[in-house]
Amino acid sequence: MSVSATIVGIGTALPSHRIDRADAEVFTQGFCCETDEQRRTLSALFRRSGISSRRSVLLASSEGDLALRQNFYGETSPTTAERMTAYEEHAWPLAVSAATSAIDEGAIGPDCLTHLVTVSCSGFSAPGFDQKLIRTMNLPLGIARTHLGFMGCHAMLNGLRVARAFAGSDPSACILLVAVELCSLHYQYGWHPERVVANALFSDGAAAMVVRPSTEVPRPGHSRILADGSMLIPECAEAMSWRIADHGFTMTLSPEVPDRIAEHVRPWLVNWLGRHGRSIESIGSWAVHPGGPRILSAFAEAVGLDRDKLDASSAILAECGNMSSPTIAFIIRRLRDAGAPRPCLAIGFGPGLAIEAVLLD
Repeated sequence: MSVSATIVGIGTALPSHRIDRADAEVFTQGFCCETDEQRRTLSALFRRSGISSRRSVLLASSEGDLALRQNFYGETSPTTAERMTAYEEHAWPLAVSAATSAIDEGAIGPDCLTHLVTVSCSGFSAPGFDQKLIRTMNLPLGIARTHLGFMGCHAMLNGLRVARAFAGSDPSACILLVAVELCSLHYQYGWHPERVVANALFSDGAAAMVVRPSTEVPRPGHSRILADGSMLIPECAEAMSWRIADHGFTMTLSPEVPDRIAEHVRPWLVNWLGRHGRSIESIGSWAVHPGGPRILSAFAEAVGLDRDKLDASSAILAECGNMSSPTIAFIIRRLRDAGAPRPCLAIGFGPGLAIEAVLLD
């Protein structure tokens, strides 16, 4: 009997404090806007963001912009070194929280884990949060570590591909996949249209999954990984980028991104699903990474879906903002808990412009 990789536990974690859309807009105006026209543009951008609230490790309370301003940002923009110091301090506790939840849900002991796959694009340190996880959670000191860095919003799906490969090559494997992003560390000062869009969308969060080999039909609450796929959209290398600068990491996000995704995603999906004996019509539910409302709308129109098929993606965006790589796990868990029909297709978009997808049953 063939061996499948199965997700047996999912955990998610958010920072303790939140900032609502109105307070986030006021905060951003103070650091980014110099003219009334810029303030009007920013206000419209926040209204159209689809986000009601977001979380940040930098918030000292849930009382709005003043708590964030006093805690980290001030008269001058923090350097990348200062931002990385904050990443090293705050990333690992959030990762531990998500990982603990996933392990508990998977009903395994930490000593059963054989592989640790970590994902992040919002910070670097060595030793990294993977070693913090091992030491804090008493994971085996010989656990095999793999880190996926700087791949962006779709990287949790890349992590599932790696976990699937480990599960397929070792019937005794038990893989912990952990993604953590602290996007609020990379808030940008001044008026730059693409960077202001990033300020309006991104937030902090963590997610984890436990993946094991299986020769059986998945139990209720488990998800078997049936297939994974990738595509680079041609002639779009600079449409979305994520680069290290002197004052944090900076994003390029072209307004053409939704249209380019819409142009290429359906033909690729038809071909990829066909190779696995599936069709778009056969997909029961959709976990689409919510890069923003325009991306969700463009995807739904291109693939031929009613917009309400992406309600789980829209709800996570509204409640949590765009947390980059962990976001897709929040959506998969929301669909699973709601008893959404299977198979489920999880898909995300990232720098390059790249498409990553995983088919779950």
